[in-house]
Amino acid sequence: MRAMEITPHCVVALTWTLKDSLGDTLDELQEPVEFLVGSDDLLPAISAALQGHEPGAVLDLNLEPEDAFGDFDEQLVFLARRNELPAGIEEGMLLDAAALPREMIADAPPDAIFTITELYPEHAVLDANHPLAGMALRLHLKVQAVREPNDEELERGSAGTGFFRLTPAAPGSDSVH
Repeated sequence: MRAMEITPHCVVALTWTLKDSLGDTLDELQEPVEFLVGSDDLLPAISAALQGHEPGAVLDLNLEPEDAFGDFDEQLVFLARRNELPAGIEEGMLLDAAALPREMIADAPPDAIFTITELYPEHAVLDANHPLAGMALRLHLKVQAVREPNDEELERGSAGTGFFRLTPAAPGSDSVH
C-alpha cells in the first residue's frame, strides 16, 4: 500500500527545528504535532512546500519575513500607563487586546495579542507584532505521518495546533498569560 501524499486539507504530523538566520535554535519540536494543511494551522509557505510529500520526507525551508510573520511594524508598538494594565504583569507576558482599554490601543487590530516588551515604573511597552516578525527563519522539518482529517477538524478548520499562533487564554478574558 502506497503512503498517503500531502494534499490540501489533510492532517500532517510534523517534528522540526526552527532557527533564526544566525543559526540559533528558536524552537524544537521533538514529539510530532498535528496540523491541518491548507488552514491557519501552518504558514502558507509551509503548507505549499509540504504538497506532494509523504511520511518520512525531510524539508529544509528558508522563510523570509514576508513568508513567515511579516516585517516588524513600529505602528504596532504602544506605550501604556501601568495603572491601566492588569496587576502582576511581567516582561514577556501576553495580553489580549480585549483585556485593555480600547482608547489605549485604538490603532491596533481588535484581535491583537500584545507582548509586554519593557516595564518602567509608570509605563509599559506593548508590542502587537508577532515575536518572530521581521526575522528570516530556517525550518528543518520532518513529516512523521499523513492522514485524512476528521469531520470536527474540517469544521473547525484546524487540527488543534497553530504554527506559533498566539492565542488568548479565553476570548475577552482579563487573564494575562
